[in-house]
Amino acid sequence: MSTWEVRSECTPRCAAHAAPRVPFTETARRCAAFARAAGRALRDGERMAEPARLRAHARAVLASVGVRLVVEAARDGVGLAVPYGAGSAVPHGADATPASQARPGTLVVANHISWLDIPALLAVEPVTLLAKREVGDWPLVGTLARRAGTRFIDRAGPRQLPTAVAGLADLLRSGRSVAAFPQATTWCSVAHGAFRRATFQAALDADAPVRPVTIAYEQLGMPSTVAGFLGDEEFLSSVRRVVGARGLTVRVTVHPPLLPPPGAHDRRTLAALARAAVSRTVREPVRYAPGACRVGAAPAPDQALGTYL
Repeated sequence: MSTWEVRSECTPRCAAHAAPRVPFTETARRCAAFARAAGRALRDGERMAEPARLRAHARAVLASVGVRLVVEAARDGVGLAVPYGAGSAVPHGADATPASQARPGTLVVANHISWLDIPALLAVEPVTLLAKREVGDWPLVGTLARRAGTRFIDRAGPRQLPTAVAGLADLLRSGRSVAAFPQATTWCSVAHGAFRRATFQAALDADAPVRPVTIAYEQLGMPSTVAGFLGDEEFLSSVRRVVGARGLTVRVTVHPPLLPPPGAHDRRTLAALARAAVSRTVREPVRYAPGACRVGAAPAPDQALGTYL
């Protein structure tokens, strides 16, 4: 493993049901529904990336595996922010943006727990996703990701970083909103994982707002780790656990955008503000499988200083 790669202490043993599993017949029905939803998305071909279709497919995937989507606005803001609903096109500084000048897109940053995070975000807002290069090679998932317009980055070494940041900044300048997971890997709960800073440099370079988003999972109202896609777990193993989960809800909390005037923040500060927003007022799971990692465990010192996307 390269010293630049992100390591997670979470393993599949961190993922545990917080409620009794659904009956086998319901599990089988959900598996079949998931296959149908994925098949419909594949048959859409390149049209899948159209915003309305992308949102519809994402919602269909969540529904097929019995996952309820709840979207809410955060009650409080962090840093320089405007109320949720004011939109991402709020001008920086005192002067309004001229009508002839295209406004940049928004950088959406979220914590990362599960493969379900992706359809959950796309079901709310069909943005361009940023993912590691390896995802594009996964069976089925890679094909769906490519057709959804996902941009892939190489995390194998730091030499690729300037090119990735420049490309992300160009996307934002063009007016396209991009969603990224700055933790660079999955963790079993919101409390884990530092935010890497490179994506925030792209937002600063493009003078783009940053929208923090919290993704959390519950079962029958109780915080749950069952959706976690962790460590070296196979995708189908995680799918089997999800389709057997009773009363699973993904809660997407949208925080006010961070709109620092040019030069007001560096990427370290902006990443810290976004991380604080994402981790605020989240109920964490308190019960884990034997040997699972601990909630709130501090990241390794080298991870806290990581710069990966």
